[in-house]
Amino acid sequence: MFERLPTPYGLVRYGLAPGHPESEKFVQSLHTTLAASDFRLFCNVEIGKDLSVEDLRSSYDAVIIATGAPRDALLDIPGVELPGSFGGAEFVAWYNDHPDSSLQWPLNAESVAVIGGGNVALDVTRMLLAEAKSLQATDVSAEVREGIAGSRVREVHIFVRRGPADARFSPNELRALGELPGVDVVVDAADVAPDRHIERMTKQSVHTRLAVETLRTFADPSADRTSHRRVHLHFYRQPTEILGSGKVEALRVERTVPDGYGHVTASGTCTDYPVHAVYRAIGFLGTPLAGVPFDHGRGTVAHRGGAVVDESGSPVEGLFVTGWMKRGAAGLIGAARPDARQTVETMLHQLDSVGERRADRSGIARLLGAGNVVSVDWDGWLRIDSAERDLGVKHGRDRVKIKDREVLVGIGTNLPVHPQ
Repeated sequence: MFERLPTPYGLVRYGLAPGHPESEKFVQSLHTTLAASDFRLFCNVEIGKDLSVEDLRSSYDAVIIATGAPRDALLDIPGVELPGSFGGAEFVAWYNDHPDSSLQWPLNAESVAVIGGGNVALDVTRMLLAEAKSLQATDVSAEVREGIAGSRVREVHIFVRRGPADARFSPNELRALGELPGVDVVVDAADVAPDRHIERMTKQSVHTRLAVETLRTFADPSADRTSHRRVHLHFYRQPTEILGSGKVEALRVERTVPDGYGHVTASGTCTDYPVHAVYRAIGFLGTPLAGVPFDHGRGTVAHRGGAVVDESGSPVEGLFVTGWMKRGAAGLIGAARPDARQTVETMLHQLDSVGERRADRSGIARLLGAGNVVSVDWDGWLRIDSAERDLGVKHGRDRVKIKDREVLVGIGTNLPVHPQ
C-alpha cells in the first residue's frame, strides 16, 4: 500500500470526528488484517510525484486506486471567496491534526452558518460547539483543544436545500447533536410536518424514519430551551450569496418548495442571516491522478465495475478503483464495502482472463532510492503508533496524535526525532 501521508488509515484517522465510537473499531480491524498478511507499507510516498502510476503498473499485476475525495465540492455563489468562508474539509483536517492542515483555526465568530445536509455538516457543527473538556479523552492535540477552548461560537444555523426525508443525516449523528451539553437544537415544526413524500420515505427506510423522528423531537414546542448556545436546523433553504465587505457578514438563503417527490424548486423568497463565518459541507471531490482517466464533473475515476476505463470506454489493463474515487463521496465508511467487493471480483476476473504477468515488484525500492524518497514502512508505523500512545500516557489519555510531518517521518524512519 502506498500512502501520501506518513501514516496509514486515511479517512479513519483524519476524517472522523474526535471520539467517534467507530474509529477505534475500524483501526483495530485493519491492524489485525494487515499485521497477519504479507503486507508492505510505503507511507510518505506520493503517487504522481515520487512514483508514477506507470511505475506501479510495471511493478504489479494489478493496481487499485483508493485515494478518496480530499477536496471540498465547489459552491458556486457570489461571495464564496470572502475571508470567513471555509470548506468543511479544511476544518475537519484541522481538528483531526492532519499534517497538511493549519496550525490554528479562527473560531472568533459568535454566529455561524453551516451549509449541507449530511453527517459532515453535523460533525462540523458539533466541533464548532464542543467544550474543550469533552475532548479530554480523545486523541486530539493540545493545540486543537486550546483552539476549541477559545471558541466564541454561540449559534450555528444549518441550511439544507431539501426536506428532512432527503437529508443524509444518520440517526446516531443527529442524536449526538442533541446530546451536546449546554446546546439546544431547534427545528421549525412546519419543516418536519407530515406530508406525502415524508410519509412514503419513512415507510421505506428505517434510518429515514428514525432521523425524522429525532428531528421532530427538536421541533417540540414544549421542549425546555434555556441553554445559552443553539443549533438551528433549517430545511428547504438554499444559499444564494455570501454577503460582506472584505469579510463574511451574512448569508442570503432562498426558500425552496417541495414537489412531493423529493425535488425542490426555488421560490424567489430570500432571507439574510447575520453570520460571520460560513462552513461549506456540501460534499467532497476526488483529485485527478496523472495517468488515470478522470471524470472532472463527478470528481471520480471513470470505471466499469471497478475496472478503470479510458475515454473510449475500454478497460485499462491492470488498473482498478475503489472507495470514494469510484463511487463519489457518499455514505458512511461501511457503505463502501459492496463497491470494494465488486472491484476485487472484477480484478480477479480480469487477471484470470489475462493470465500470469509475473510483474517484478522489487523495482519499487530501487525507484524510491533513486529519487531519495524516504518512506515509512509497517514497522515505522508501529513506532509512530507507540510514540502517540506514550504521548497519551503522558497526558492521561490513550493516545495523542502527532501532527508535525517531519516528526512523524523521523519516528517512522527511526531517525532521532521525538515529539514534545
